Amino acid sequence: MMLIIVSRIFNIVYRQESTLIKTIVKHVSDKLDIGQLFVAENSVGMESRVHELTIEWSQNISQKALIIGLWGMRGIGKTTVAKAIYNKMGRQFEARSFLANIRENSKHANDQVNLQKQLISDITKTQVFKIANTDRGKKIIQERFPDIKAFVVLDDVDSVNQLNTLCGSLKWFCSGSIIIITTRDLHMLNVLKADHKYGMRGLNETESLNLFSWHAFKQAAPFENFTELSKNAVTYCGGLPLALEVLGSHLFDREIEEWEYVLSKLERIPNDERQAKLKVSFEGLEHGEEYVS
Repeated sequence: MMLIIVSRIFNIVYRQESTLIKTIVKHVSDKLDIGQLFVAENSVGMESRVHELTIEWSQNISQKALIIGLWGMRGIGKTTVAKAIYNKMGRQFEARSFLANIRENSKHANDQVNLQKQLISDITKTQVFKIANTDRGKKIIQERFPDIKAFVVLDDVDSVNQLNTLCGSLKWFCSGSIIIITTRDLHMLNVLKADHKYGMRGLNETESLNLFSWHAFKQAAPFENFTELSKNAVTYCGGLPLALEVLGSHLFDREIEEWEYVLSKLERIPNDERQAKLKVSFEGLEHGEEYVS
């Protein structure tokens, strides 16, 4: 009888402890930022670029907060590289935040307040329900962030006002924090006196053909009878990852005649007008323009 009672008590205690442990684990998991950002599969050349961009500062984080700038034209891969760096390095920090598409998400009056809410929630790991205005948001950041070593990415910034709203001063951030800014505007990084500025370069010919092939043929190299056409397509895209992806996806599973028609359109654009090529491939092809014989 005594053994039965002891056994029942043991089972009760075990269940209570098990429940407690599960509760603690869930609480810790909720508090810890273990989420990674999605980076497109077959991101050709990504590993080497991430290594190249981080080698100078990643092993010896400064005693002060640092601003790292990634700049370049639309479609060059700034955001993708920033995501990869975020995934690789973000977990080394107490907290991290990735604010995407700031250019797009700052168009309306309350947008910047919403960006502040996301940033504060990510870094302090507390839900922020109401911020009256951007000045109040700045004050909260100034008060709460200096004790938290943070890794922050501000993606696609196009005005100093946006930066002032989210990181008006490096004094707002704990020593050793990293703020990565992606932008098309080098001058803005100069005004901010960014600690490191990296001009994003396009893919080389081999990398371009590889990336294009993954989207046009779902494999690392073109089909044999499409090799020359693929090389021409790669040349027209000028090493721009977005153009290669969009054009490759548009040409997937199409006949040679359709390829020739699309490439003839790109051929009419001067070689130095990469942005125009990107616009043709992104706007015309992506939005449903069809081949006409």
